[in-house]
Amino acid sequence: MLRILRLRPLSLAVKCQLMFGLAVLFTLVLALILPYIWMRQLIKTDYLDTERARVETLLLRQHFQPRPALGGDKNGDSLAPLDKAGHILDPNNPRIYWIRFARESGKAQKQLQKLKDKQQRIIESLKDEEGRNDTISFEKRKDIYYSEYIRIIRANDNCIGCHNPQGSASPFSQNELIGVVIIRSPASEVSKTKLLNWVWVSVAGLIAGTGAIIAFYWITQRVILSPIRQLRALANNVADGNLNIRSAIQTGDEYEKLASAFNHMLDGLQAAQEKLRRANQQLDAKIAELSERNIELFKANKLKGEFLANISHEFRTPLNAILGFAQMLREKPGILHKDKTRKYAENIISSGNRLLGMISDLLELAKTRAGKVELHIEKTSLPEIIDVAVASFSLQTKKKKIKVKVVIEPNLPNLMTDAGKVQQIVYNFISNAAKFTPERGRIEIWAGSSPVVSSIASPPRGSVEVTSGGLVEPGLGPRFVRIAVSDTGSGIAEGDREKIFEKFRQIDGSLTRETAGSGLGLTICRELAVLLAGSIGLESEVGKGSIFWLDIPVTLTKETSNNST
Repeated sequence: MLRILRLRPLSLAVKCQLMFGLAVLFTLVLALILPYIWMRQLIKTDYLDTERARVETLLLRQHFQPRPALGGDKNGDSLAPLDKAGHILDPNNPRIYWIRFARESGKAQKQLQKLKDKQQRIIESLKDEEGRNDTISFEKRKDIYYSEYIRIIRANDNCIGCHNPQGSASPFSQNELIGVVIIRSPASEVSKTKLLNWVWVSVAGLIAGTGAIIAFYWITQRVILSPIRQLRALANNVADGNLNIRSAIQTGDEYEKLASAFNHMLDGLQAAQEKLRRANQQLDAKIAELSERNIELFKANKLKGEFLANISHEFRTPLNAILGFAQMLREKPGILHKDKTRKYAENIISSGNRLLGMISDLLELAKTRAGKVELHIEKTSLPEIIDVAVASFSLQTKKKKIKVKVVIEPNLPNLMTDAGKVQQIVYNFISNAAKFTPERGRIEIWAGSSPVVSSIASPPRGSVEVTSGGLVEPGLGPRFVRIAVSDTGSGIAEGDREKIFEKFRQIDGSLTRETAGSGLGLTICRELAVLLAGSIGLESEVGKGSIFWLDIPVTLTKETSNNST
């Protein structure tokens, strides 16, 4: 319909109002047309009763005495016309017209033929219906309504009382048709009555329609459109991203069920969104973790590449030296001077020891990472360990004219520990110090009581740390000793202090660095320190040097070592 009328799509409110208006109009027409028809019938009935009364008064009140009528039949087969007052009318006044159905008389037929077709049909209809004797109709001529009353006169008991074979009048049989009366009169009140009827019916329809429209408008706004507007506002809020809003419609009908279904949908949507949010958070965390792992893998791969390059370089250098000096000794065994031969042999030995040391570092690291390092706990002397380590680097320190000073506190107790592991750590400390200390520098090895208590073998609550000698109250924890190696090298920046303890890491990892090494020494030292239930650390200042120290317990037991790992 909207397409045919070329109207734009209407809202639900306009549709409801339009459809209800048409429904109200149709209902009012059906409801008011019956009263209107009934009122018209009442008007007809009123006029019919009036004409009946006139006939009863003017005609039937008097006996039908045959009298000569003005210009009438001398045989007495017609009555003189009467007016409203019952007087004989002028023959030229056609308001009351009487037709006598005389037996074997053609005059009645002639008179009937003069009537209109409508009047003839009505008379014939009344003749055929014994239970109906009269009727009335209205006709409008020149804006004036006229009524036409037609009544059939039948013989009844009163008539037969005189009109019988023994009576003076002509005999009648029961219900015999005597004649017909036609009364025409102006009906000026009909138009007024019809107009009033139409006005009152219209007023009633207008009042009923207005009341129905007002009632339906209120019903539409409160019952139909108000919940829809609430749901639309709720949908707009949800579209804006507000999933915490809920519908509060409580109408007890389908709208409330729809609102409950909408709220249930929002609960499910909110739960799904929360689940998705948690999944996104977990995914973000996984992505961040994978990113960190990738960075770590990238760094590890880079370190691996640097380590392989460095270790191959470190292996190749002593091997080339060994092969070179050995080849010279093989080619010129009798020509070389004794001192030069000795020098070549020392170079071969030092290069071999250097190569052996790097291989030993790799094997040691592999053992510590695999947990296959065995401890050989025995009583040992700390000064002896330090002296052996210092003697190992005497040639290197003399070559660089480095002063080496050893300071050991008196009355240090013998250690119950793995002497080889302690010596390896001290050896690495002194090796790094000799490697990074410039010519005419200074290295100092200090040994004494540790100023701290190990966090691994921490004493129970109530114990106190006393004197800088590192003693602990008797029975509350083991004593610790510290071995510190200081140098006057270039020092280590604060940002690099953690890196040097990582495997394969060096401050300068390039192949063109001045100092050799695999970058595993301090990593192995840290692993060994943990096995010895101790710890290592450093203090350094750029341009002034570094101090590396080792804290280990005086007495190491299997239980303490297991707790440390």
